[in-house]
Amino acid sequence: MKLKDFFDGAMKGLPIALGYIPVSFSFGMLAVQAGIPVSAAIAISMTNLTSAGQFAGMNLISAGAGLTEIGMTTLVINLRYSLMSFALSQKIEKMPFIKRMLVSFGITDEIFTVSSIEQRKLSFSFMMGLIAIPYIGWALGTILGALTNNILPEPLVSALGITLYAMFIAIFIPAAKQNKSVSAVLIFAVLLSCIFYYGVKELSSGWATIITAVAASAFGAFFFPKKEDEMN
Repeated sequence: MKLKDFFDGAMKGLPIALGYIPVSFSFGMLAVQAGIPVSAAIAISMTNLTSAGQFAGMNLISAGAGLTEIGMTTLVINLRYSLMSFALSQKIEKMPFIKRMLVSFGITDEIFTVSSIEQRKLSFSFMMGLIAIPYIGWALGTILGALTNNILPEPLVSALGITLYAMFIAIFIPAAKQNKSVSAVLIFAVLLSCIFYYGVKELSSGWATIITAVAASAFGAFFFPKKEDEMN
């Protein structure tokens, strides 16, 4: 493993980890309040690493939903990570299948964003650094939240979830300011999301996210194609 690349990825993953802690803290507290055992709440975070999917699954579990419904719901919500992995597959260096599996496990919205704006091929060491620190932050927040679920009032716990969106904005806006193509794709994605949210309410949020991601990616690829030599 290249330590320089690993530490570079770790430094860029640190802001993500700091943003993950309050969000996963909220998940840990709400999960235990919903009747999920502390150990199960921690295990969920350490094997999933997905905010929307975990919160949706937690709500379904607390409501007594069946395994099929829980599985299908989380599959739809988390399917966007497959699209992100496909997009990054052209940007990472060649690596064995096992290493690709490890990288794909750690792909989240924020990690994908940071990886996408890197103007180079991404090594396994860099991706491990970028993934490891947020993973630790996500697990740590869940542990703290699950163990201290009765200390903070529920309205405050629910409000902690907004930090995820604030963190995503903090990651994406600087890149959008520096690159017009990123700005255009971002605006297109926002407009499309608004259309789905306000105009096509029959469509689930999971499918709306998937369609928006595919359409925004196609929009960027068609209008702002990137030459292969720019990736090196």
